[in-house]
Amino acid sequence: MLAAVIGAHGLAGEVRLKRFADDLGAYRVFNGGALTLVGLREGPNGAIARFAEVGDRNAAEALRGTQLTVPRSALPPLGEGEYYHVDLIGLAVETDAGLAVGRVVAVENFGAGDVIEIERDGGGRFMVPMRPEAVIAWDEARLVVTAAFAEG
Repeated sequence: MLAAVIGAHGLAGEVRLKRFADDLGAYRVFNGGALTLVGLREGPNGAIARFAEVGDRNAAEALRGTQLTVPRSALPPLGEGEYYHVDLIGLAVETDAGLAVGRVVAVENFGAGDVIEIERDGGGRFMVPMRPEAVIAWDEARLVVTAAFAEG
């Protein structure tokens, strides 16, 4: 998901977006061809977009909550140490001592960097910063956290 529609903007069918990607303008077609981006600009509370298929405020309001997606093949390749949030969600989590902890259920960013939310196998959740001292490694199967960050 690159963005989500959070509401209508004006009367002509523009929508307000909450962005999760830096450059939405690099993409023109979203949601398997259902939405074609014809305009994008900064607004007071995020981006304002116009889609060819949305002609009025009612159609724009109907899109509220719609997630804007593109095929993975359209995304830029990742550099060393980079990740897409979607790749972390669902990963098994274990400590650097090899103890199973739970699964990644969310990746948040409150302004100071990504934070991984982990649901414990026995219930309850905790958060770990996505920083080298807390998250030692990850791959397509698991995420390894320092034991001290998993205690509590």
